Amino acid sequence: MPWSLTVGRLGETAIRIHVTFLLFLVWIWAAYYRSGGASAAWEGVLFVALLFACVLLHELGHVFAARRYGVKTPDITLWPFGGIANLERIPENPAQELVVAIAGPLVNVVIALVLLVILSATLGGTDLTADSLAKIEDPRTSILVKLAGANIFLVVFNLIPAFPMDGGRVLRALLAMRMGHAKATATAASIGQGLAIGMGLLGIFTNPMLMIIGVFVFLAASGEAGQVQLKEASRGLLVSDAMITHFETLGPQSTVDDAADALIRSTQKEFPVVDGAGHLRGVLTRDAMIRAMKDQGPQTAVIEVMQADIPVVEARSKLDAALKLITSAQVPAVGVVDEAGRLVGLLTPENVGELMMLHVARGERPAAQGS
Repeated sequence: MPWSLTVGRLGETAIRIHVTFLLFLVWIWAAYYRSGGASAAWEGVLFVALLFACVLLHELGHVFAARRYGVKTPDITLWPFGGIANLERIPENPAQELVVAIAGPLVNVVIALVLLVILSATLGGTDLTADSLAKIEDPRTSILVKLAGANIFLVVFNLIPAFPMDGGRVLRALLAMRMGHAKATATAASIGQGLAIGMGLLGIFTNPMLMIIGVFVFLAASGEAGQVQLKEASRGLLVSDAMITHFETLGPQSTVDDAADALIRSTQKEFPVVDGAGHLRGVLTRDAMIRAMKDQGPQTAVIEVMQADIPVVEARSKLDAALKLITSAQVPAVGVVDEAGRLVGLLTPENVGELMMLHVARGERPAAQGS
Protein backbone atom coordinates (compact mmCIF):
# COMPACT_ATOMS: atom_id res chain seq x y z
CA MET A 1 0.00 0.00 0.00
CA PRO A 2 1.52 3.40 -1.01
CA TRP A 3 2.46 5.76 1.83
CA SER A 4 2.31 3.05 4.49
CA LEU A 5 5.11 2.18 6.92
CA THR A 6 5.74 -1.38 8.10
CA VAL A 7 6.17 -1.25 11.88
CA GLY A 8 6.29 -4.96 12.58
CA ARG A 9 5.30 -8.45 11.51
CA LEU A 10 3.24 -11.18 13.10
CA GLY A 11 4.17 -14.35 11.28
CA GLU A 12 3.37 -13.84 7.60
CA THR A 13 1.31 -10.69 8.29
CA ALA A 14 2.92 -7.25 8.06
CA ILE A 15 1.59 -4.57 10.45
CA ARG A 16 1.51 -1.22 8.65
CA ILE A 17 0.58 2.33 9.57
CA HIS A 18 -0.51 4.70 6.82
CA VAL A 19 1.18 8.10 6.85
CA THR A 20 -2.22 9.79 7.18
CA PHE A 21 -2.64 8.07 10.56
CA LEU A 22 0.52 9.75 11.84
CA LEU A 23 -0.78 13.09 10.56
CA PHE A 24 -4.05 12.32 12.35
CA LEU A 25 -2.15 11.91 15.64
CA VAL A 26 -0.49 15.29 15.09
CA TRP A 27 -3.91 16.85 14.47
CA ILE A 28 -5.29 15.24 17.65
CA TRP A 29 -2.37 16.61 19.68
CA ALA A 30 -2.89 20.12 18.31
CA ALA A 31 -6.66 20.03 18.85
CA TYR A 32 -6.35 18.92 22.47
CA TYR A 33 -3.49 21.35 23.10
CA ARG A 34 -5.63 24.31 22.05
CA SER A 35 -8.42 23.28 24.42
CA GLY A 36 -6.47 22.04 27.45
CA GLY A 37 -2.74 22.50 27.11
CA ALA A 38 0.12 20.00 26.82
CA SER A 39 -1.21 17.48 29.38
CA ALA A 40 -4.57 17.28 27.60
CA ALA A 41 -2.80 16.94 24.25
CA TRP A 42 -0.71 13.97 25.35
CA GLU A 43 -3.73 12.39 27.04
CA GLY A 44 -5.67 12.70 23.77
CA VAL A 45 -2.84 11.11 21.77
CA LEU A 46 -2.56 8.30 24.35
CA PHE A 47 -6.28 7.59 24.11
CA VAL A 48 -6.21 7.47 20.30
CA ALA A 49 -3.12 5.22 20.37
CA LEU A 50 -4.83 2.83 22.81
CA LEU A 51 -8.02 2.90 20.74
CA PHE A 52 -6.12 1.92 17.61
CA ALA A 53 -4.34 -0.81 19.56
CA CYS A 54 -7.85 -2.20 20.13
CA VAL A 55 -8.57 -1.79 16.41
CA LEU A 56 -5.38 -3.72 15.64
CA LEU A 57 -6.45 -6.51 17.99
CA HIS A 58 -9.84 -6.52 16.23
CA GLU A 59 -8.14 -7.07 12.87
CA LEU A 60 -5.89 -9.74 14.34
CA GLY A 61 -9.04 -11.55 15.44
CA HIS A 62 -10.01 -11.79 11.76
CA VAL A 63 -6.46 -12.84 10.84
CA PHE A 64 -6.20 -15.73 13.31
CA ALA A 65 -9.70 -16.95 12.50
CA ALA A 66 -8.86 -16.88 8.78
CA ARG A 67 -5.60 -18.75 9.34
CA ARG A 68 -7.60 -21.56 10.89
CA TYR A 69 -9.14 -22.15 7.45
CA GLY A 70 -5.93 -21.72 5.47
CA VAL A 71 -6.57 -18.11 4.45
CA LYS A 72 -3.45 -15.94 4.47
CA THR A 73 -3.34 -12.24 5.39
CA PRO A 74 -0.41 -10.41 3.78
CA ASP A 75 -0.87 -7.24 5.82
CA ILE A 76 -2.95 -5.12 8.18
CA THR A 77 -2.98 -1.36 7.60
CA LEU A 78 -4.11 1.20 10.17
CA TRP A 79 -5.81 4.30 8.76
CA PRO A 80 -7.36 7.32 10.54
CA PHE A 81 -10.80 5.76 9.96
CA GLY A 82 -9.86 2.28 11.24
CA GLY A 83 -7.98 -0.84 10.25
CA ILE A 84 -8.07 -3.08 7.17
CA ALA A 85 -6.94 -6.70 7.20
CA ASN A 86 -6.05 -7.68 3.65
CA LEU A 87 -7.36 -11.24 3.59
CA GLU A 88 -6.21 -13.30 0.62
CA ARG A 89 -9.80 -14.44 0.13
CA ILE A 90 -13.10 -14.74 2.00
CA PRO A 91 -14.08 -18.35 2.82
CA GLU A 92 -17.09 -19.42 0.76
CA ASN A 93 -18.18 -21.94 3.38
CA PRO A 94 -20.88 -20.00 5.30
CA ALA A 95 -19.85 -21.36 8.71
CA GLN A 96 -16.21 -20.42 8.09
CA GLU A 97 -17.09 -16.92 6.88
CA LEU A 98 -19.28 -16.46 9.95
CA VAL A 99 -16.39 -17.35 12.26
CA VAL A 100 -13.95 -15.05 10.43
CA ALA A 101 -16.43 -12.15 10.35
CA ILE A 102 -17.53 -12.39 13.99
CA ALA A 103 -13.99 -12.89 15.35
CA GLY A 104 -13.12 -9.18 15.14
CA PRO A 105 -16.14 -7.83 17.09
CA LEU A 106 -15.74 -10.62 19.66
CA VAL A 107 -12.24 -9.32 20.40
CA ASN A 108 -13.73 -5.90 21.18
CA VAL A 109 -16.36 -7.55 23.40
CA VAL A 110 -13.59 -9.23 25.41
CA ILE A 111 -11.62 -5.98 25.68
CA ALA A 112 -14.71 -4.07 26.86
CA LEU A 113 -15.50 -6.74 29.47
CA VAL A 114 -11.92 -6.73 30.81
CA LEU A 115 -11.96 -2.92 31.07
CA LEU A 116 -15.33 -2.98 32.86
CA VAL A 117 -13.99 -5.54 35.37
CA ILE A 118 -10.98 -3.28 36.02
CA LEU A 119 -13.27 -0.28 36.46
CA SER A 120 -15.52 -2.23 38.82
CA ALA A 121 -12.50 -3.05 40.97
CA THR A 122 -11.46 0.61 40.85
CA LEU A 123 -14.88 1.69 42.10
CA GLY A 124 -14.67 -0.75 44.99
CA GLY A 125 -17.61 -2.87 43.95
CA THR A 126 -19.91 0.06 43.13
CA ASP A 127 -22.41 -0.70 40.36
CA LEU A 128 -21.17 0.46 36.97
CA THR A 129 -23.66 3.11 35.95
CA ALA A 130 -23.27 6.18 33.76
CA ASP A 131 -23.42 8.39 36.87
CA SER A 132 -20.79 6.44 38.78
CA LEU A 133 -18.45 6.38 35.81
CA ALA A 134 -18.92 10.12 35.27
CA LYS A 135 -17.72 10.80 38.85
CA ILE A 136 -14.33 9.21 38.24
CA GLU A 137 -11.79 12.03 38.23
CA ASP A 138 -8.55 10.05 37.94
CA PRO A 139 -7.25 10.76 34.38
CA ARG A 140 -5.95 7.21 34.01
CA THR A 141 -9.34 5.77 34.96
CA SER A 142 -11.08 8.29 32.72
CA ILE A 143 -9.15 6.90 29.75
CA LEU A 144 -10.29 3.38 30.68
CA VAL A 145 -13.91 4.57 30.76
CA LYS A 146 -13.62 6.15 27.30
CA LEU A 147 -11.77 3.10 25.99
CA ALA A 148 -14.48 0.73 27.25
CA GLY A 149 -17.14 2.91 25.64
CA ALA A 150 -15.17 3.05 22.38
CA ASN A 151 -14.91 -0.74 22.23
CA ILE A 152 -18.65 -1.09 22.79
CA PHE A 153 -19.19 1.40 19.96
CA LEU A 154 -16.84 -0.61 17.71
CA VAL A 155 -18.88 -3.74 18.34
CA VAL A 156 -22.18 -2.03 17.56
CA PHE A 157 -20.88 -0.16 14.52
CA ASN A 158 -19.10 -3.14 12.98
CA LEU A 159 -22.19 -5.33 13.36
CA ILE A 160 -24.32 -3.04 11.19
CA PRO A 161 -25.53 -5.51 8.51
CA ALA A 162 -23.90 -3.75 5.57
CA PHE A 163 -20.72 -4.35 3.61
CA PRO A 164 -17.87 -3.74 4.27
CA MET A 165 -18.68 -3.92 7.98
CA ASP A 166 -18.39 -7.27 9.70
CA GLY A 167 -22.15 -7.32 10.19
CA GLY A 168 -22.64 -7.46 6.42
CA ARG A 169 -20.47 -10.57 6.20
CA VAL A 170 -22.20 -12.11 9.21
CA LEU A 171 -25.54 -11.51 7.50
CA ARG A 172 -24.32 -13.03 4.24
CA ALA A 173 -22.96 -16.09 6.03
CA LEU A 174 -26.30 -16.65 7.79
CA LEU A 175 -28.24 -16.18 4.55
CA ALA A 176 -25.85 -18.47 2.65
CA MET A 177 -26.75 -21.30 5.00
CA ARG A 178 -30.22 -21.23 3.42
CA MET A 179 -29.48 -20.03 -0.11
CA GLY A 180 -26.56 -19.90 -2.56
CA HIS A 181 -23.52 -17.71 -1.95
CA ALA A 182 -24.33 -15.40 -4.88
CA LYS A 183 -27.98 -14.91 -3.87
CA ALA A 184 -26.98 -14.36 -0.24
CA THR A 185 -24.47 -11.72 -1.33
CA ALA A 186 -27.07 -9.94 -3.49
CA THR A 187 -29.58 -9.93 -0.62
CA ALA A 188 -27.05 -8.74 1.96
CA ALA A 189 -25.80 -6.06 -0.45
CA SER A 190 -29.35 -4.81 -1.03
CA ILE A 191 -29.95 -4.57 2.71
CA GLY A 192 -26.63 -2.75 3.11
CA GLN A 193 -27.51 -0.29 0.34
CA GLY A 194 -30.88 0.38 1.97
CA LEU A 195 -29.17 1.13 5.28
CA ALA A 196 -26.65 3.33 3.48
CA ILE A 197 -29.46 5.40 1.94
CA GLY A 198 -31.01 5.68 5.39
CA MET A 199 -27.69 6.90 6.82
CA GLY A 200 -27.40 9.48 4.06
CA LEU A 201 -30.91 10.83 4.64
CA LEU A 202 -30.35 10.94 8.40
CA GLY A 203 -27.06 12.74 7.84
CA ILE A 204 -28.83 15.54 5.96
CA PHE A 205 -30.72 16.47 9.14
CA THR A 206 -28.14 15.52 11.77
CA ASN A 207 -24.44 14.85 11.14
CA PRO A 208 -22.95 15.26 7.63
CA MET A 209 -20.44 12.53 8.50
CA LEU A 210 -23.28 10.03 8.23
CA MET A 211 -23.71 11.06 4.60
CA ILE A 212 -20.05 10.25 3.89
CA ILE A 213 -20.34 6.90 5.67
CA GLY A 214 -23.55 6.17 3.77
CA VAL A 215 -21.90 6.80 0.39
CA PHE A 216 -18.93 4.63 1.38
CA VAL A 217 -21.18 1.77 2.53
CA PHE A 218 -23.37 1.99 -0.59
CA LEU A 219 -20.39 1.81 -2.96
CA ALA A 220 -18.72 -0.97 -0.96
CA ALA A 221 -21.91 -3.05 -0.98
CA SER A 222 -22.26 -2.55 -4.74
CA GLY A 223 -18.63 -3.53 -5.31
CA GLU A 224 -18.91 -6.66 -3.18
CA ALA A 225 -22.04 -7.78 -5.02
CA GLY A 226 -20.42 -7.12 -8.40
CA GLN A 227 -17.31 -9.12 -7.54
CA VAL A 228 -19.31 -12.12 -6.38
CA GLN A 229 -21.58 -11.97 -9.44
CA LEU A 230 -18.52 -11.88 -11.69
CA LYS A 231 -16.98 -14.82 -9.85
CA GLU A 232 -20.16 -16.86 -10.02
CA ALA A 233 -20.70 -16.08 -13.69
CA SER A 234 -17.17 -17.17 -14.57
CA ARG A 235 -17.54 -20.63 -13.05
CA GLY A 236 -17.32 -23.34 -15.70
CA LEU A 237 -15.90 -21.01 -18.35
CA LEU A 238 -12.41 -21.28 -19.78
CA VAL A 239 -9.85 -18.55 -20.25
CA SER A 240 -10.27 -18.99 -24.02
CA ASP A 241 -13.90 -17.86 -23.69
CA ALA A 242 -12.90 -14.42 -22.41
CA MET A 243 -9.37 -13.67 -23.61
CA ILE A 244 -8.44 -10.99 -26.14
CA THR A 245 -6.83 -12.45 -29.25
CA HIS A 246 -6.40 -9.28 -31.34
CA PHE A 247 -4.08 -6.83 -29.64
CA GLU A 248 -1.03 -4.65 -30.19
CA THR A 249 2.30 -5.83 -28.78
CA LEU A 250 5.56 -4.05 -28.08
CA GLY A 251 9.09 -5.37 -28.34
CA PRO A 252 11.79 -5.07 -25.68
CA GLN A 253 13.47 -2.37 -27.79
CA SER A 254 10.28 -0.34 -28.23
CA THR A 255 10.17 3.12 -26.67
CA VAL A 256 7.47 4.90 -24.74
CA ASP A 257 6.90 6.96 -27.89
CA ASP A 258 6.19 3.74 -29.82
CA ALA A 259 3.74 2.73 -27.10
CA ALA A 260 2.01 6.13 -27.37
CA ASP A 261 1.50 5.54 -31.11
CA ALA A 262 -0.03 2.13 -30.35
CA LEU A 263 -2.28 3.74 -27.74
CA ILE A 264 -3.63 6.21 -30.31
CA ARG A 265 -4.38 3.61 -33.00
CA SER A 266 -6.01 1.08 -30.67
CA THR A 267 -8.43 0.93 -27.76
CA GLN A 268 -6.03 -0.97 -25.50
CA LYS A 269 -5.02 0.15 -22.03
CA GLU A 270 -2.50 -2.66 -21.44
CA PHE A 271 0.27 -3.49 -23.92
CA PRO A 272 2.16 -6.79 -23.62
CA VAL A 273 5.91 -6.59 -24.19
CA VAL A 274 6.95 -9.71 -26.16
CA ASP A 275 10.43 -10.88 -27.14
CA GLY A 276 11.46 -12.39 -30.48
CA ALA A 277 10.44 -15.90 -29.40
CA GLY A 278 6.90 -14.74 -28.58
CA HIS A 279 7.38 -14.96 -24.82
CA LEU A 280 5.77 -12.40 -22.55
CA ARG A 281 8.29 -10.15 -20.80
CA GLY A 282 5.86 -7.79 -19.08
CA VAL A 283 2.93 -5.43 -19.54
CA LEU A 284 2.98 -1.67 -20.01
CA THR A 285 -0.16 0.04 -18.77
CA ARG A 286 -1.50 3.32 -20.09
CA ASP A 287 -0.90 5.04 -16.75
CA ALA A 288 2.70 3.84 -16.56
CA MET A 289 3.22 4.98 -20.15
CA ILE A 290 1.97 8.51 -19.45
CA ARG A 291 3.96 8.70 -16.23
CA ALA A 292 7.15 7.64 -18.03
CA MET A 293 6.46 10.11 -20.84
CA LYS A 294 6.38 12.96 -18.31
CA ASP A 295 9.18 11.87 -16.00
CA GLN A 296 11.70 10.07 -18.23
CA GLY A 297 10.91 11.16 -21.77
CA PRO A 298 9.44 9.53 -24.91
CA GLN A 299 12.64 7.69 -25.84
CA THR A 300 12.65 5.61 -22.66
CA ALA A 301 12.67 1.86 -23.38
CA VAL A 302 9.37 0.24 -22.41
CA ILE A 303 11.25 -2.59 -20.74
CA GLU A 304 12.42 -0.08 -18.12
CA VAL A 305 8.93 1.06 -17.13
CA MET A 306 6.76 -2.00 -17.78
CA GLN A 307 5.38 -4.22 -15.03
CA ALA A 308 7.34 -7.46 -15.11
CA ASP A 309 6.51 -10.82 -13.52
CA ILE A 310 3.11 -11.00 -15.20
CA PRO A 311 1.59 -14.44 -14.57
CA VAL A 312 0.63 -16.61 -17.53
CA VAL A 313 -2.01 -19.32 -17.94
CA GLU A 314 -3.00 -21.71 -20.69
CA ALA A 315 -6.08 -21.07 -22.82
CA ARG A 316 -7.91 -24.10 -21.39
CA SER A 317 -7.41 -23.00 -17.79
CA LYS A 318 -10.48 -22.22 -15.69
CA LEU A 319 -11.55 -18.60 -15.97
CA ASP A 320 -12.39 -18.20 -12.28
CA ALA A 321 -8.89 -19.38 -11.32
CA ALA A 322 -7.35 -16.85 -13.71
CA LEU A 323 -9.47 -14.05 -12.22
CA LYS A 324 -8.29 -15.04 -8.75
CA LEU A 325 -4.72 -14.87 -10.05
CA ILE A 326 -5.25 -11.29 -11.28
CA THR A 327 -6.53 -10.28 -7.85
CA SER A 328 -3.94 -12.08 -5.74
CA ALA A 329 -0.97 -11.00 -7.88
CA GLN A 330 -2.36 -7.43 -8.25
CA VAL A 331 -1.52 -7.27 -11.94
CA PRO A 332 -3.30 -5.41 -14.76
CA ALA A 333 -3.58 -8.49 -16.96
CA VAL A 334 -2.70 -12.16 -17.30
CA GLY A 335 -0.95 -13.54 -20.36
CA VAL A 336 -2.44 -16.55 -22.14
CA VAL A 337 0.15 -18.86 -23.70
CA ASP A 338 0.23 -21.96 -25.87
CA GLU A 339 2.08 -25.18 -25.11
CA ALA A 340 5.36 -23.63 -26.31
CA GLY A 341 4.96 -20.66 -23.98
CA ARG A 342 4.17 -18.17 -26.76
CA LEU A 343 1.68 -15.41 -26.04
CA VAL A 344 -1.64 -16.06 -27.79
CA GLY A 345 -4.06 -13.98 -25.74
CA LEU A 346 -4.52 -11.43 -22.99
CA LEU A 347 -6.97 -11.52 -20.10
CA THR A 348 -7.96 -8.33 -18.27
CA PRO A 349 -10.70 -7.61 -15.72
CA GLU A 350 -12.27 -5.21 -18.22
CA ASN A 351 -12.76 -7.69 -21.03
CA VAL A 352 -14.02 -10.33 -18.58
CA GLY A 353 -16.56 -7.79 -17.34
CA GLU A 354 -17.65 -7.14 -20.92
CA LEU A 355 -18.14 -10.88 -21.47
CA MET A 356 -20.32 -11.09 -18.36
CA MET A 357 -22.42 -8.09 -19.47
CA LEU A 358 -23.06 -9.79 -22.82
CA HIS A 359 -24.14 -12.97 -21.08
CA VAL A 360 -26.55 -11.02 -18.88
CA ALA A 361 -27.93 -9.15 -21.92
CA ARG A 362 -28.54 -12.47 -23.69
CA GLY A 363 -30.45 -13.69 -20.67
CA GLU A 364 -28.38 -16.84 -20.36
CA ARG A 365 -24.90 -17.96 -19.54
CA PRO A 366 -23.52 -20.21 -22.28
CA ALA A 367 -21.47 -23.23 -21.45
CA ALA A 368 -17.72 -23.03 -21.82
CA GLN A 369 -16.43 -23.75 -25.28
CA GLY A 370 -14.90 -27.15 -25.60
CA SER A 371 -16.12 -28.24 -22.15
